[in-house]
Formats: sequence, structure tokens, C-alpha cells
Amino acid sequence: MASRRSVLSGYDPGGYFCEMQGGGDGGAPHTELIRKRLSRTSLQQLRKRSNDADRELFNLGITFTVYTDRDAIDRVLPFDVIPRTLSREDWSVIEDGVRQRIAALNAFLHDIYHRRRILKDKVVPAPLVLNNANYRPEMRGINLRHRTYVHIAGIDVVRDDGAFRVLEDNARTPSGVSYVVENRHLMQRAFPDLLEKIKVRPVSDYGVQLRQALREVAPARVRKPMIVLLSPGVFNSAYFEHVFLAREMGAPLVEGRDLFVDNDQVFMKSAAGPVRVDVIYRRINDEFLDPEVFRRDSMLGVPGLMRAYAKGRVTLANAVGTGVADDKAVYAYMPRIIRYYLDQEPILANVETHICAEKEGLAYTLAHLKELVVKPVGEAGGYGVVIGPRASRAELAELRAKLKAEPENYISQPMVRLSVCPTVVEDGVEPRHVDLRPFAVTGKDTWVLPGGLTRVALTKGSLIVNSSQGGGTKDTWVLD
Repeated sequence: MASRRSVLSGYDPGGYFCEMQGGGDGGAPHTELIRKRLSRTSLQQLRKRSNDADRELFNLGITFTVYTDRDAIDRVLPFDVIPRTLSREDWSVIEDGVRQRIAALNAFLHDIYHRRRILKDKVVPAPLVLNNANYRPEMRGINLRHRTYVHIAGIDVVRDDGAFRVLEDNARTPSGVSYVVENRHLMQRAFPDLLEKIKVRPVSDYGVQLRQALREVAPARVRKPMIVLLSPGVFNSAYFEHVFLAREMGAPLVEGRDLFVDNDQVFMKSAAGPVRVDVIYRRINDEFLDPEVFRRDSMLGVPGLMRAYAKGRVTLANAVGTGVADDKAVYAYMPRIIRYYLDQEPILANVETHICAEKEGLAYTLAHLKELVVKPVGEAGGYGVVIGPRASRAELAELRAKLKAEPENYISQPMVRLSVCPTVVEDGVEPRHVDLRPFAVTGKDTWVLPGGLTRVALTKGSLIVNSSQGGGTKDTWVLD
């Protein structure tokens, strides 16, 4: 009898806001048809189709690299076949909020590398910016087309008891958009019956939108810009995505050894001779870009690249020095940054954040360590995060010592009640916590990919959704 059970029978979100059922007992109106179709599907059928989907991902080579695992280099990113669905109204809030956020980020970055008004007015503490490891003095006075620094952004959004909040800004080299597109293609092939007559906004034009945005920020007077994607190479964890995006844009995929600088102009080596390069979508961190300026031992970058960049002969996307804007400590000031530059209230609120570099923030964090989530400001991928309510005495004691020794390296936040979504697990279908990373591309204006990457914490009770920590993904449907 167990094999005939419907997918959602016995499903209980456990008191959390559920993306499928909504906040009430009657179920979210915009998911009614999807819930009906899932209720007519047995768990056995869903498992079989889920296994087929995993096999297809592996055969297509849609993988990511786990450097810390000695047994396997490439892994298929776990994919859950029950979609996360957003209403048109919900998406409108997210889309407007992301656009506002990116406008403020770009204004902030232009200011701190030019007049520094926000620092002089003491809206953001100057040491927080000027002493930041990601602040690049080499960017002082460099003017960028349309004042766009963050060309590609991934803004991490969570739903906390029904309200959307920004958890993190990713303004350097955000990854994951390839999974958004491939997840949709997979659902269209594997679950056409679930999608039938449901109007879901498309995601397949991301490459076209990205290429157009990069054309808009090409150096002045370049009519047909040559765009390339600069990758560290095949051993990078996101190399599949680099190949995917280069193909989607119709742009050459290059490594540093494929480029050179002559007379402050970047060229690409080719069989027909040197080809001028106008825009570089780089998936390499700042410090590896140019061994003449940053790390002299870098074999990944291009000597002389910063000279060409400073003279406006080439565009780098994202701009050098954007990392200071997605620092977790600077994140705490984003509501003030939005008000300062845009004279608007934030559409998407921050999660309450305590900056341990500040006396009050450190005192509060130490006094409430068992109640808070503590994060290192320079880490990504969920590494170094300590969840106070779930930490042992020994872990809390170790954390307390680190906070006292290097308070500037940490922030703390209350534990967010992340929303959940039905997810296929070993014991059936159970709630698992999710977040959302909407992707946006900016040239003259900002376009937001409808939906984004829904990441799901596959371990029961876990709040860490990152793939490097065992998380998976879902297709994200924005209903039109």
C-alpha cells in the first residue's frame, strides 16, 4: 500500500511557512493546480522519475566540484523534482527589491572609488570600507560605462514567516544560474504533465539578456564588441557553468594564457591572428586577474590587464573591487545605503545583523551566543557558520574565543525561520528549508531572471542550503 500513497499525503510543514501550501490551512491559491496533479501521483512514480532526472543530469555532465572530498571530484548537484512556485505578486516584490538593491550597490561602489561622500557623511564607517580586504585602491578615479560595477548579481533572498528578506548580496562572481536554466529544461522533458497549461515565465533567454547587457557596457565607440568569458580552467568548481554561459552567449571561453595585452589593448590569440577583446566576463577573483598589479605568482590572469582597464580599452564584468559591496559587514548598512543614494525605503528588508567589529554588536553577540547565527565576514558557501541554538558547549566556547580575538571577522544574526518546500527524501516527501538566489544582469538597466535558483537543505532540520554543504536545488516557477 505504501507504494500507492500519493505524494503529498501526510505532508506536514511543521509550523514553518510552506512555499506550496502557504501560511494558512487551505493551501496557497496559486499552487492549487500543481497540488492536485501531485496528489494524483504516487510516491513510487515520483521516485522513478526523480531517479531518471538524476541520471540525465549525470549524463549531461551537469556537475560541480567538491575540493574537500578526496573520493570524488565531480558530483551531480542534487535536484529535487517538486518545484518551488512563486505567485506573480510575490515575484513582483522580489524583482523590484532586487533592482533597487543593485541600483544602490552600483551607486555605493561608484562613490567609494570617487568622491566618497557616504564615508565623509559617516553613513558607513570609513574603516569598514577602506580597510576591507576586497577594497581595491587601484580603482580610484576609474570611470565605468553607465557607472555599472555589478553587471551580474545573485541576491540571496529568504522568506521568514511569510516576509521576504535579503540574506546576502553576491556582487563578485555569483554562480548557479546554469542550474536555473538546466533545471527548467529537465522539468520540461521529465514532467510535461505537471507543467501542462500552467503559465510559467521562461528562463531560457538568460544568455541573450547577459550578452545584451555586456554589449551596453563595452568601451565607448565600439560598435560590435568582442565578448569573452575568462575562466580559471577545467579544475574550477563552476567550470560546467563557464562552458554553459559561453555557449549561451555565443562567446569564446578563454583562459588567461589565451589573452595578452599590447599597447594597452587586450587581444585573444587565434589561428587567424590576434583578435581585439572589448568585454571580459571574468570568473576569476580580483587577486588573480593581473600579476603586474595583484598576486605576482598568478598563472590565471593577464599581465597588463589593469592598464587596459584603467584606460577604458576593455570592460571587466564584474568590475574590480566589487567585493567590498558584498561583504557581510557592509551588508548590515544596506538599508542606510539605499536611503542615502535612492531616497527610498528598502523594498526587501535585511535580516537583523550585529557587527562584531562594533562594541555594541560584539557585546550583544557574546551575551546571546546560544540564540544567534554567527558568520565570518570573508567566507562563502556556508563555511565557518555556527548556528548557536544547535552548537555544542565546546563549539560555543571555541567561537567565543574567536570573537574576542578577532571580532572584526564576524557578524551575527538571529536564526531565521526559513520557509520550507515539499521535498523527496528517503522516507517520502518531507519539508526542507529553502532560499532563493534571483540573478540579475545590468548594462544600462537591470533585468532580473524570473525565478532564480532555489537551493534546498536536504538534511533534515538543516538551515545550510549551500551545495558545498550538501544542499540541492529545485526548479523555481514564477506564474504569469
